[in-house]
Amino acid sequence: MISAPPAGPPHVDADTPADLAAVPIPPGPADPHAVARLEAHVRALLADGRVGAVVCDVGRIGEPGLWHVELLARLELAARRGGGRIRLRDPAPALAALLALVGLRLQVEGQVEEGEPAGGVQEAVETGDPAG
Repeated sequence: MISAPPAGPPHVDADTPADLAAVPIPPGPADPHAVARLEAHVRALLADGRVGAVVCDVGRIGEPGLWHVELLARLELAARRGGGRIRLRDPAPALAALLALVGLRLQVEGQVEEGEPAGGVQEAVETGDPAG
């Protein structure tokens, strides 16, 4: 079982941009009350509009299970209902593979979002192309 998120401001470190808030994800299966508390925590972080995404720190979960998939899916749904998204921090290859297997596509911190160019990459301009 897991405990509720810590009281007080969320952990935000130098790797977390100012528009993100971080939530640690527990290593083991969560009881329904703990899941509801984490969902409420994500909604509360997004409620005032100061953050656009909540980072879920999954680096310490160990061997992932379907309970992690369910928890992350619920947190993503809560975030989307609150007008934001979740991003995964430090997902293990096994978790990434499990999420891909079930078709749950989540953003990963440090990866370029789909449809956006990587930072520092400029689109090539062909000579003779009309400006615009």
